Amino acid sequence: MNYIEEETRFVVLDDNKQEIGEMTWSNAGESLIIIDHTFVDDNHRGQGIAEKLVSLGVDYARRNGKKVIPLCPFAKKEFDRKKEYQDVLH
Repeated sequence: MNYIEEETRFVVLDDNKQEIGEMTWSNAGESLIIIDHTFVDDNHRGQGIAEKLVSLGVDYARRNGKKVIPLCPFAKKEFDRKKEYQDVLH
């Protein structure tokens, strides 16, 4: 699988270069992003892809000095579960 960073989303492609998942965010000012959507194709669920996408969003926030509002229910669950994400939680 290949994870690609675009302007306001991370995309995951399978070995055939087909998009099988994404996590999107919106910029809310200079120092804040809102994770608003996480999706993984039904055929690829249960492989940790969504968790990896949220992790990439957290890394993006850290690299860019931003805080995160996890509006997406899956991202919110990840932030609630993973104490190591608290440094970027708004």
